[in-house]
Formats: sequence, C-alpha cells, structure tokens
Amino acid sequence: MVVLLRMIALSDRLSEIVESQTLAMTKRSRELKATGVDVINLSIGEPDFDTPENICNAATQAMANGYTHYPPVSGLPELRGAIAKKLQQENGLDFQAENIIVSNGAKHSLLNAILALINPGDEVLIPAPFWVSYPSMIRYAGGIPVSIPSSVEDDFKVSAEKLASYITPKTKMLLFSSPCNPSGSVMNETELKAWKDVLVKHPNIFILSDEIYEKINYAGKHCSLAEYPELGGRIAVINGLSKGYAMTGWRMGYLAGPKELVVACDKIQGLMTSGANSVAQMASVTAFEGPQDTVLHMKNVFEKRRNAFHAALSLIPNLPCNLPDGAFYLFPDVSHYLGKTTPEGIVLNTADELCLYLLDKGHVSAVSGEAFGHASCIRLSYAAAEEQLMKAAERIAEAFRNLKD
Repeated sequence: MVVLLRMIALSDRLSEIVESQTLAMTKRSRELKATGVDVINLSIGEPDFDTPENICNAATQAMANGYTHYPPVSGLPELRGAIAKKLQQENGLDFQAENIIVSNGAKHSLLNAILALINPGDEVLIPAPFWVSYPSMIRYAGGIPVSIPSSVEDDFKVSAEKLASYITPKTKMLLFSSPCNPSGSVMNETELKAWKDVLVKHPNIFILSDEIYEKINYAGKHCSLAEYPELGGRIAVINGLSKGYAMTGWRMGYLAGPKELVVACDKIQGLMTSGANSVAQMASVTAFEGPQDTVLHMKNVFEKRRNAFHAALSLIPNLPCNLPDGAFYLFPDVSHYLGKTTPEGIVLNTADELCLYLLDKGHVSAVSGEAFGHASCIRLSYAAAEEQLMKAAERIAEAFRNLKD
C-alpha cells in the first residue's frame, strides 16, 4: 500500500518569526555539553542565582491561601497595586493600578503593546544594538523595523541628532531598552532629556521603554523617559521580575502606560493567554514589598564579575569592548578577527561563524551580534561564576591566537 504524504500549509505569518539566536546557541551548547564536552555557556540571558527564599515562601503561602484560581486578565489587584506603588516610590512615575497590566513575562508585555499599536506599514525605530526579538515582533504586527546604528566608540548609544534624522512621516513608535541588552549601555539623564527634546516635536510617535534590567544598574539612579510629563499619554514602561529578582521561570512581566493601551492589551491578552500565573503574581507582591537586600547583593556580584571579565578580555589584542553600566553582558567588537582562517582552513567571514568556532574549538558559547543588529560584535553573558569567566577569557584568547590571516 502506498501512503501519500501531504505537507501542511502553514500560515504566511510564520515567516515573520525568526528563531532567537540566544536560545539557538544555548541549545547547541547544551547538546555539546551532553556529549561530555566542558562547555562554558555565556550565551543565555539569565541570572545564575536562584529566586530569593522569601519569594519562594510567598508562593507556597499563596497556594495555602487559595490563590489557585483564574486571576483577572490584567492581573491581581494586589500585584497591580504593588507595581503602582513601586513605580511611584522608586521611579517617581504617576501610574495607577488601572494603568498597569501583568503578563507572562516582559516579552509578552512587549508583544501585546506592539500588536495593539502597530498597523501594517508603520515604521518602528529601534536603536542598535537591540534585543533579538524586537524586529520579529514588529514584523509579526505588519510593521517595519528601522535600525539606528551605533558603535563601540559611542558606548553603543544613539545621539538625539541621529535619532531625529531617522524619523519619517511613517514613524509610529520608538522601541529601546536601557540598560540595554546586549550592550549593557545605560542612557543617562542628559541623554534621555536630549531624546525627549526631539520626541516632543513628533507627538504621533509612541514610545516603548524596555526597562527589564533596571535593577542591574551600576551607574546610580535609574532614569526613564517616562519621567518627562511632556511625553505623558504616549509612553509605556515595560518591566518584569526575571532579571532583577532572578525569577526567569516565574514569567512575570508588566506594562505601565496610558489606560486605553492597557485596555487594548487586556483585550489581546484575553484572547491569547488570559491572566498570568496567580501564584507567581502573589510571590511577585512579596518581591516588590519585601526586603531588597538580595537584589542589591546580586547587582554587586554582577558588577564585580563585569570588572574582572572586562579586564580579562581587555588583555586580548584588537578586541575593543566598552565597560557597560548595566545588565550582565559584554559586547566586544570582533571585526579584527573576521576574515581570518581557522587551523582547519575554514575562513570565518561572519560573527555567526566566529561564534560557532568559539563553541566547537574554544568550548565557549557566545551569541553573534548579527542577531542584535551589530554584525561585527558578539555577546558574552557574565551571569556565571567568576572562575568560569576567567577560564572563558583564556579560551577565547587562545582560540583567537590560533586564527591565521
């Protein structure tokens, strides 16, 4: 008997979704590690700390207290109130509970907002380097991502003048992160004010400020474009608990913005997922309202690692790397090593190929900057033990020494 196989006709929208290079490299490094190879994985954007004990205990208590049923789509009142209080006390932002929606991670919050705001043909400005998922999210909504370049010499920051030069009549949104993934760069008050002075001249541009790395900031006070009243009504802050509270697996994110946007996101989220995990929401209340000493401890450890890892990478010739003020990544420029040949005679023409070489020969997992809008860089996470970071720097140096012109 002959069995006829028929291909399923998948939707066209799938072509707008590009697999995350971060997840792809993490998967590849795990597969290599499973064969017995000692791989140092610096590709994943996840704190290597466990969630603080008081937060875990709060989850247990929440279950005992009956928080095991469907929550409201926009989030439990307890958590929306705690977020509003946090934003008012820590950031000076006047968002009420009705201005907040809780989602399944900050990624979910971002996609909700983009789907709610972007129509086909709308342009979205994304200063590069940018988080890998931004362009796919924009294209999925029918929008057009417009990358604004920067360089290691500029600390990977886009000036107000350059921002202004990329604005067109089709520009609908500005989307950026500070502290930035992947560069770790942090926009300071002076730089944000200069951006604000440009944006007030273009009232039709909505602003999405991704502040998920807010708690991992070595420069002092966190600054946000949402602090400027002139931008009120057309800016939303995206944040969550994954990075600062080491709660990646809890999937807790939120958006704070205009009420009409929150209502729109509630409608979209109600269709897709409904409310986020109720137990995780109550644990998040404790995260915000409980002691913050573990958050400070994690930040201090990351800063120490940053300094040590940056110093080690600085010993490698022709590897420019800024000293970032936030997050837990270094983003060195590997231009000097592109076009060189491996001992096996393979020419490394791209950062993708260079990362595969580092993984296969140096046994260090990194992510190509191509995925982040900077084809001449690679991203290295220092969310790993300092001993591992020092070993990784030695392996990278040796792998680069073995390359030939």
